[in-house]
Amino acid sequence: MSTTTDHVQRARATGDGERAGRRAAMAVLADAKVDEIERGLQSVLDLLDYVELRVPETGLVMLRGRIGGDGAPFNLGEATVTRAAVRIPSGEVGFGYVLGRDQNKARLSALCDALWQNADYRDALERDVLAPIRTRAAAERAHQRGQTAATRVDFFTLVRGED
Repeated sequence: MSTTTDHVQRARATGDGERAGRRAAMAVLADAKVDEIERGLQSVLDLLDYVELRVPETGLVMLRGRIGGDGAPFNLGEATVTRAAVRIPSGEVGFGYVLGRDQNKARLSALCDALWQNADYRDALERDVLAPIRTRAAAERAHQRGQTAATRVDFFTLVRGED
């Protein structure tokens, strides 16, 4: 295999890793509360000028479903979604899509997406914004699992032998 091919494969792997990391960051922000994002961003940056490429706007999206995961797709219903897009001074463009009508959360999510793409801000964003949200969400999931486990009922059947 040539070194050029190795370089291309390494670049693809790095791109896939960054894409997966960006997706993971946006998944964390989907579980976040607006005040958590705001609090975290205050410690990441003082006052960063950014340009709103798309002011937050709310609309509807069609949700599609499948029975059993492999059946014919069908229209399940509509959901309200708010989206925003921002560009930070270093040129990165961030996009934020959130369920519901929270325009501030969409804007802040877009800002976090742009900051995550910038290597200078990524570590601080992970540490000060995303890590506290992950910790809170994990604690909530553990609490929910504990409550669910407390209501668990194990059924068993005794088999009678032939008389």
